[in-house]
Amino acid sequence: MSGISSVSNNYPSYGSFASGKRINTAADGAAELSIIKRQEAEVGGYNAGANNMQSGKEVLNISDGALGQVTDYLQRMRELAVQAKNGLYSDSDKQALQNEVEQLKQGISNIASQTDYNGKKLLDGKNQSFEMATDSKGTTMEATTANSTLEALGIADFDVTKNFDLQTLDDALDKVTSARGSMGAQSNAFDYALNYNAGASYNLTSSVSRLEDLDVPKAISDKKKQQTLQEYAMMMQKKRLDAEEQRMRNFFV
Repeated sequence: MSGISSVSNNYPSYGSFASGKRINTAADGAAELSIIKRQEAEVGGYNAGANNMQSGKEVLNISDGALGQVTDYLQRMRELAVQAKNGLYSDSDKQALQNEVEQLKQGISNIASQTDYNGKKLLDGKNQSFEMATDSKGTTMEATTANSTLEALGIADFDVTKNFDLQTLDDALDKVTSARGSMGAQSNAFDYALNYNAGASYNLTSSVSRLEDLDVPKAISDKKKQQTLQEYAMMMQKKRLDAEEQRMRNFFV
């Protein structure tokens, strides 16, 4: 009977059926539980890292959109500068062009000072690199933006009413274009890392499921087997008790 009792302890408990898990406590499998908890921590790290990288992509997308508008302003400034190189224009004509140039410069300045993410300025030159963890091991990636202030672009003193060089605007456009290209490459890198995280998280979750989840059809079959063995054990015990009682009666007759 003791052998049957020890075997029955290996069958699923009703708690396993209630939770749907084969491993609920260390008593159900200390080694398996340790592996499960470690893998669950890794899954959590990959998921948190994915959230961080999504934030990084959002920073890059916001910055790229803002720099796209800066590009439009610079191109308009270049058109005005080309117009100003017309010997038939009077000083008042050139001043009218410069008035629009100043408005465009103010627009660029506003973009640099106001573009932000979660309160962090992105294009004012003070916060250009943002580091973020990508997994539970502390692996990091950076989202690097740009400095789009008038000073950084070299156009703070650009004036079409004075001697000026179109190359100044071309250089500014090159800086913005280069920054946007860099951010596009970073965004692609985040996409690759996000895909890796998604795959790693899925595989680890599947591994946890294989270790932890209860195979319900098999568990039901095992439980029925356990109940049959217990019923058999009780029946055999009753037969032994009946036999012992009969032996005692015969002994006193």
